[in-house]
Amino acid sequence: MILAGPFPAVDANDPVMAGFSGSLIVADFASLPDAEAWAQADPYVAAGVYAQVMVRPFKKVFPA
Repeated sequence: MILAGPFPAVDANDPVMAGFSGSLIVADFASLPDAEAWAQADPYVAAGVYAQVMVRPFKKVFPA
């Protein structure tokens, strides 16, 4: 896991009342299928909490 966090619905010090529009996880996996398998094994995915989960490749360029 490199970083993770939610997308607040508003820019505020305490955005909890406004809610969140999603979240982001950046993690390092050996392959895209490994990342997809990890995402599908998430308990929130299995419970149907998330409306959608997208797994995409990412290339870090900054900082080097």
